Amino acid sequence: MENKKMIIICESVHHDNTLKIARAIGEVLEAEIIKPRDFNESTIPDYDFIGFGSGIYGGAHHKNLLDLAEKFETQNGKKAFIFSTSMIRMSVMHKALRDKLLKKGFDIIGEFHCKGFTDYSILKYFFGGVNKGRPNKKDLQKAQTFAKKLKEQI
Repeated sequence: MENKKMIIICESVHHDNTLKIARAIGEVLEAEIIKPRDFNESTIPDYDFIGFGSGIYGGAHHKNLLDLAEKFETQNGKKAFIFSTSMIRMSVMHKALRDKLLKKGFDIIGEFHCKGFTDYSILKYFFGGVNKGRPNKKDLQKAQTFAKKLKEQI
């Protein structure tokens, strides 16, 4: 793990749910956190390990993250992980990003998801949102445990 350079590319829009998870993971991995629009894809060779995360919108990661993944040159087994927060967990949520990264030659060695507070559309007006207080302390601890397992693999 010594001298490994890591970065987390994270799009966190509404309540910083995903940014909280990125920070928990980043603390363990000693990784810089950056938004997709600020990442220069030509710097990929500078990193040994890259995390990709966002909230889930319409069943997939944020468009900015998906668009960035589409721009990448083909990698040769660059290690990566995927994470997200969302109102509910569905097995297909990571598929679009996972498929793009695999197509570009990334080696995805882990995935993490937790619930995040959501208060858009009808949910806000009738329920005041769902998953209040999420991600919570337990979610952040799970994210750090996930990061420790990643650390063992790289």
